[in-house]
Amino acid sequence: MSWILFLDESGHDHKTMPYEVHGGVALHAGQLWPFVQAMQRLELESFGCQLHQYKKELKGSTLLDKKRYKFARQAPPMEADSRRKHCRGFFTKGVEKKTPDREEFTAYGQACLEMATGIFQLLREHQSVLFAVAIPPVPRPKDHQFEDYLRKDQVFLLERYFYFLEEKEEHGLMVADEVEKVADRAFVRRLDAYFTRTNIGRYRSRWLVPAPFFVASDMIYAIQAADLCNYCVNWGFRIWSRGMIEPTRPEIQEEFGPWLNQLQYRGIGHKDGIDYKTFGICYVPNPYGPGRA
Repeated sequence: MSWILFLDESGHDHKTMPYEVHGGVALHAGQLWPFVQAMQRLELESFGCQLHQYKKELKGSTLLDKKRYKFARQAPPMEADSRRKHCRGFFTKGVEKKTPDREEFTAYGQACLEMATGIFQLLREHQSVLFAVAIPPVPRPKDHQFEDYLRKDQVFLLERYFYFLEEKEEHGLMVADEVEKVADRAFVRRLDAYFTRTNIGRYRSRWLVPAPFFVASDMIYAIQAADLCNYCVNWGFRIWSRGMIEPTRPEIQEEFGPWLNQLQYRGIGHKDGIDYKTFGICYVPNPYGPGRA
């Protein structure tokens, strides 16, 4: 059997997020269908419907937007049946281009938070493992000479996934959220260069399958879960010792930071004959500079 790493990104537009985060959640092939079924049940239990019916998607920026917290706190937690009824009213009025009432806004906010917490619980229950790399929102240097090679943070992400697969002695696939064909082809080209032109890449292809699959995120629950994790890393996880010091959103850091810490990979890395502790979440201050820092 094999593992599948579902990849997404957060903050790549460099507009409102403190960092650019690339990463995802790895699920064993045997856990994938049970996880999907559990996500479907959770969505119905939280919202009373499946969001795709209303052309909505489960995203971190939707579930944990500041407004969702504001809506949720307008009233005490609703009974589950009442919350689901008012959520359906919220979505129906959106389709009808009507303004939801206060109860409907409240129900929607509470359902979003319920869904976000539930996703992390399901990731733990299905033995998911988190891998994510954050970088500051820096533009590519004009004199950057390695356009056809993976950026340093992307290499570190693959490195940690490989260490995990090596420990398990199982192969690993990658499934990524499709962006647009030019960008996706460029990523595949850089992957190919890494796995065919570098010694370490060729070695890591022993367990890590170099050919990624691209899918629409609104059709894949695991990528939606990856999106949520990346969003929470962006706003609620910091590695202060590495210089990752941008402000957090306390409500996300307090609620979801411990989940991220629990789900992230922990293992042993290898460099120049030396073993060292390595973690699934890391921060790269300069993705275009030399060295590992």
